[in-house]
Amino acid sequence: MNKLIVFIAVFVNLGTVFSEFTSQDCRELGFIKSQLMCSSCDILSDGLEELKPHCLECCQQDKVLASEKKYPKAILEVCTCKFGAYPQIQAFIKSDRPAKFPNLQIKYVRGLDPFIKLIDHDGNVKETLSINKWNTDTVEEFFRTHLEKPTENNEI
Repeated sequence: MNKLIVFIAVFVNLGTVFSEFTSQDCRELGFIKSQLMCSSCDILSDGLEELKPHCLECCQQDKVLASEKKYPKAILEVCTCKFGAYPQIQAFIKSDRPAKFPNLQIKYVRGLDPFIKLIDHDGNVKETLSINKWNTDTVEEFFRTHLEKPTENNEI
């Protein structure tokens, strides 16, 4: 009987050790399982190292999604007549931010809500995104993430 109790105790403990934390377990530890990437766990330091094992139990494996692909060129299409409806897009365009992206073209199209077109190396439009609810920081971050940095050899 004692061997059976020991076996059950060991089996239960092994199940706990080898099982992944549930979303609720992670939330109680301060992690949001669906939004935590494992690469974030690698940067825990300065007294937070003890959280790393729990972080690794709650994280999602990093993977490069198609939406995170980098493109050599982008076109931001917008109508100036709609700047009143999209003040954040107007603020981005009128600021110095577009100059940070030499492979970004701003194209004014009458009556058009703001869109971003991502262009491949062959000049084909690969993705078109509506940005009418984005703010200036989101637009800039998007271009920083999804536009290739042009090199001297790269023709835009």
